[in-house]
Amino acid sequence: MTKDLIINAIPQGVEIALLEDKKLVELHSEKADASFAVGDLYLGKVKKLIPGLNAAFVDVGFEKDAFLHYTDLSPYVRSILKFTNQSINDNSPEGLDFSKFKVEPEIVKTGKITEVLNGKPNILVQILKEPIAAKGPRLSCELSLPGRFVVVTPFNDIIAVSRKIHSSDERKRLQKLIEAIKPKNLGVIVRTAAEGKSTAELHTDLNNLVKTWATIQKNLKGAVPPTRILSEQGKTTSILRDLLNEDFNRIVVNDRSIFADTKSYIQQIAPEKAEIVSYYNNGQPIFDNFGVTKQVKASFGKTVNMPSGAYLIIEPTEALHVIDVNSGYKSVSNNQEQNALETNLEAAEEIARQLRLRDLGGIIVVDFIDMKLAENKKKVADAMDQFMRPDRAKHAVLSITKFGLMQITRQRMKPETTINTSEICPSCHGTGKVSSTLILEDEILKNLTYLIMQKHKGLTIEVHPILYSHLTCGFPSRRMKWSWRFKQKIKVKSNSTYHLTEFRFFDNNEEEIKL
Repeated sequence: MTKDLIINAIPQGVEIALLEDKKLVELHSEKADASFAVGDLYLGKVKKLIPGLNAAFVDVGFEKDAFLHYTDLSPYVRSILKFTNQSINDNSPEGLDFSKFKVEPEIVKTGKITEVLNGKPNILVQILKEPIAAKGPRLSCELSLPGRFVVVTPFNDIIAVSRKIHSSDERKRLQKLIEAIKPKNLGVIVRTAAEGKSTAELHTDLNNLVKTWATIQKNLKGAVPPTRILSEQGKTTSILRDLLNEDFNRIVVNDRSIFADTKSYIQQIAPEKAEIVSYYNNGQPIFDNFGVTKQVKASFGKTVNMPSGAYLIIEPTEALHVIDVNSGYKSVSNNQEQNALETNLEAAEEIARQLRLRDLGGIIVVDFIDMKLAENKKKVADAMDQFMRPDRAKHAVLSITKFGLMQITRQRMKPETTINTSEICPSCHGTGKVSSTLILEDEILKNLTYLIMQKHKGLTIEVHPILYSHLTCGFPSRRMKWSWRFKQKIKVKSNSTYHLTEFRFFDNNEEEIKL
């Protein structure tokens, strides 16, 4: 599988498209004035404790207070509160020596929020979920600083290795390596990307994160809540950090500044991949040139068509998303069961892509085409699970029920990506109904009769081009019949800016007559 990252810089910010085998699978946008992004660290002020929810509302500067639940508190939250207070009030020129910081006892998992955050203190928090609709950000006190190969978690000395590294020898090697270089009071989680990496590479990555933690300490000194202490890297950098691997074969950027930053970052984390970054300056919009715009137009909307003729209907509701699979005109054999299986397998791949592309979260219910054989249902469920594996969001796929429904849950980290591919019809205003030509013709004639009775002369009717053709075609045309009937010349003019059922009257001075 080849991966291309297309980065489009626009005045409003940056748009990022991830293509896998030239097929659009992820679309990200980063506004120029973006704030409250996942991973940002804020110094917040506890505003309200809600014992019934076992949660607190924290002011981090958003228009609505952010939500912090007890389950999102770090076991070391007392250490975080102590560290936050000491860092704010620190007057020493060299700053706090974090290696000498005394970690407080852990809190219990079944405790009460009022026992921990009583007194409404200032607290260092991390954005867990971006603001969605009317909700403020969701916060976490389980602070983490992600790097290319490791993730640093302050206030503990735990070392964990990704379960996706299956080799026991490699896991032991990484465990011992991190034990040798890890600073005190900083836990380390070894990421899957660290597999096979040298001591120097891991040490460099860890040192960069230690420097980031020192920056957080520095930014906390004298800070007044609410304030942002540390911003997560831009989406371009974070995507590269999380996704860059041997499959990446091209990164194309249309902005010189972002091109320089991207190339510099790749030279730091993967020098051998630096040549895959290229600057685009061909005149044509970058998304058009790489087929992204065309795929966006085809992939968003209520109906999603698939190459075989089958299609999906995607409907959002308040509580969940519903996806209906339809076979359309697809037919691979005379066997109905085989047709259903083939269509469902194709749909499973497209559904997995749509979930990533639109960033749908929460509960998704898929209504597959009915299949009778249990083995075919299992094939579709296994295929769905396989297609969902590249998805970085946490998800769970359940088996198909006897009603032919599959339930999927997917982690919602930010508002879903919605691109409106339709607009309200100017003729029917979204009702789906317009006046019939016969009724419209009668309405024009009724108004025309009224104006003639009011002694208007030299009347001109302006209409949509299609209506113009209807009124002037044939012999005698409707316009000619009206002229004979009222014994004066009636003009009809075409105006392409009018909608289909719109018409207006003008006098011989070309001034509109208001009815």
